[in-house]
Amino acid sequence: MSRRLALTSASLLVGLSTLLAWSAQAPAVAGGPTTLRVAYGSYPDYMDPQLSYTAEGWSAMGEVYIPLLTFRHTSGKAGTEVVPGLARSMPRVSDGGRTYTLFLQPGLEYSDGTPVRATDFEYAIERLFRMRSGGAPLYSVIVGAPRYSRTGRGGIAGIVADNRTGRIVIHLRRASSTFPDLLALMFAAPVPPTTPLHDQSSHPPPATGPYVIGRSRPGIGWSYARNPAWAAHNEARVPQVPSGHVDKIEVHVIRDPYAEVSEVLAGKIDWMQNPPPAPLVQELAERYKGTQLRFEQSPSTYYFWLNTTRPPFNDVRVRRAVNYAVDANALQRIYFGQLTPTHEILPPSMPGYGGFDLYPYDLAKARRMIAAAHPRDRRVTVWTDTESQNLEAGKYFAAVLRRLGFHAHVKVVSSDNYFTAIGNSATPNLDAGWADWFQDFPHPDDFFRPQLLGSSIQPVNNYNLSRIDVPALNAKINHLSTLPLSPTTERHYTALDRSFMKLAPWVPFGTQTLTTFVSSRVDLDKVVSSPVFYEYLTSFELR
Repeated sequence: MSRRLALTSASLLVGLSTLLAWSAQAPAVAGGPTTLRVAYGSYPDYMDPQLSYTAEGWSAMGEVYIPLLTFRHTSGKAGTEVVPGLARSMPRVSDGGRTYTLFLQPGLEYSDGTPVRATDFEYAIERLFRMRSGGAPLYSVIVGAPRYSRTGRGGIAGIVADNRTGRIVIHLRRASSTFPDLLALMFAAPVPPTTPLHDQSSHPPPATGPYVIGRSRPGIGWSYARNPAWAAHNEARVPQVPSGHVDKIEVHVIRDPYAEVSEVLAGKIDWMQNPPPAPLVQELAERYKGTQLRFEQSPSTYYFWLNTTRPPFNDVRVRRAVNYAVDANALQRIYFGQLTPTHEILPPSMPGYGGFDLYPYDLAKARRMIAAAHPRDRRVTVWTDTESQNLEAGKYFAAVLRRLGFHAHVKVVSSDNYFTAIGNSATPNLDAGWADWFQDFPHPDDFFRPQLLGSSIQPVNNYNLSRIDVPALNAKINHLSTLPLSPTTERHYTALDRSFMKLAPWVPFGTQTLTTFVSSRVDLDKVVSSPVFYEYLTSFELR
């Protein structure tokens, strides 16, 4: 998934000592001991479980909408283990890995009192395809899903649900080693069949988890209350999901990260979902590391995408030249050292990572390659968002293209809807731009299928930003997804990474370090940082 790091360009010269002085001048806001106060640097792309594909959205809704399976609620690698969610147990897999059989827990209810039914899972998957969700391509492995995606009629033949018994049978077109992970993603969380087939960010659907979203104001904030159905019906049946320690959660979008830090230090905000401004991180670490601040390496790749379907980047020679011209060390400085340079698709923590670099920085070589390719179209639009380091990275990339003889124009889009804009084929001048990807689940398929598989290209909510479609590589992606992870499979993924980088649809440049920064009211040791859903809201405990 994409993750937007909310770092505005305002107040870049403000130091930590100044923020400490500001925060000391204002008393903490009075509030009940069971109210958690949270800041997000930007509003999620969607507050709709079938549409959201950013870390902001997943961390906001991960414990509101529970899928049939879920990830174990713990930090570190153990947090990638798939366990039963709304299902009674893990699925029975048969027919050579092509049929999954599950049973819905009986007696579950949504927060509005509506019973949860087996067919609600089927409706959730249909809703994915009907709304052209960015997550829909992940589920095209289900029998009948491609046809339903085209027609939107007749249901998905490969899903057979029985509301009387709670039995759900899912037939796949081919075996998939990643399908249990897909059943644990929020995309597949059941929703009532009355949920409209359009974005519900302003009125999120009824919840199955311990919290329900009580109020959502796009661009401004939202709030949570305890789900009344959780304690009455769901909690005993879904013991893998903790019930949480607070009764209410208030979330505000605060776009200036310096203001967020000041609010945390003052005790007005208990947790900022995005990281502190990079210039402050070292000072904050010296004062608060281990008590209010901690660091974790993320399975992520930051990159620039190149549209392979239109000039000048439809020429592989040009794309390779651009890769040689980008200096990952310069981008590391732009991100104040919070980005570790890398030059391949898979991040270092992902199985299949090879540690290779096909394009070591060489601007002179890049210029010679551009001269040999002699592209006629030299006008390029570079897309990026409003958050400080991402904006600076986009400007840097445009400057690199200018050094290669292109006329590069920077197009800046609000971070709230950046990926929505660049994922829409109707948006003009989609030539190149900034992007990032954080794992949905711990498997290399997650970095290839949504972003580089030809059939993942969609008219809206598209994440194959380079629009690359290579039949031989598509076949390799699909074949590798049928195999269990092993040293041999990992070597094949390394080779797949090399094959794509030889075609250079991306310019990868780094992997991100994540932070958790909380107020002194929060017990940092008990905050669970999920490798998939980031900080779990149920783990926040106030002193």
